[in-house]
Amino acid sequence: MSNTTHDFPVIGDTGQRDFNARDIGVVVVSYASAATIEACLFRLLAARDVARVVVIDNASPDDSADRAERMAARDRRLTVVRNAENRGFAAACNQGATAMSQSWVAFVNPDAYVERDTLARLVSHARTRPGAGLLGVELVDEAGVVDLASRRADPSLRAQMTGLGNRDDLYLGRDPALALQPVDAVSGALMLMPLGLFVRLEGFDEGYRLHAEDLDLCRRVRAAGYEVVVANDLRVVHVRGVSSRRRPFWVEWQKHRGLWRYFRKFEAADTPAWQRPLLWCAVWAHYGLAAPRAWWRARQN
Repeated sequence: MSNTTHDFPVIGDTGQRDFNARDIGVVVVSYASAATIEACLFRLLAARDVARVVVIDNASPDDSADRAERMAARDRRLTVVRNAENRGFAAACNQGATAMSQSWVAFVNPDAYVERDTLARLVSHARTRPGAGLLGVELVDEAGVVDLASRRADPSLRAQMTGLGNRDDLYLGRDPALALQPVDAVSGALMLMPLGLFVRLEGFDEGYRLHAEDLDLCRRVRAAGYEVVVANDLRVVHVRGVSSRRRPFWVEWQKHRGLWRYFRKFEAADTPAWQRPLLWCAVWAHYGLAAPRAWWRARQN
């Protein structure tokens, strides 16, 4: 996985890698997540078929890592790694995945709360649909409002520019007739996939710091010939924006930087040369509007 190596002890490893096909390893990337990390980990450790949980703490300025380590002292399935600096979400996910020997790897945000059967049922869905390479769930906020990013289409900067920033076409509605709904992309707040496929694709692109790495991975899964699907019968509460409130300008910078990287990888080659500088200006002009709004929202919370 790109640029990331880390040595972990493999719990129960005797040299014979004979793992149950349902066993799940979970990676949680934490930054300033003290408000939610314990509730997230409590649910993960109580979840069926979860064999290992690795928390990668990206140099949190609060006691997120301390809280996770106290839980790790009581459950040997949990490992906590403290990074000396914030390596970004993609790099930390790859770092955590190097610890895994399970058949399945899940990436779960520290502000996402799974039920006991959520991940096990997601694996069951995958086992009945061999072409499914990456699976997500329907995400809702604490009031039960569905996060539109649960089901997404591939973004297009050209389309957004011609549509004057309208993003409605990015969000796909729920198809009630389908238990597993094919989509272009799911939210990175909760993703599950076969570990072997994740390794084959070399994990997340570490050139992203905070935004669009999930879109990038979903696109590469599909390019490899697999489906990206949402389990419409599974819901997970996602308390959004807990850590991003601390640094709204930096978060917005990384979001826009990630969007431009995604454009360069997947859309620039088919974009007329004269349009590219216009799109670059549009991205960073939007940052100039979005960052103050994000700062103001953070002050209100």
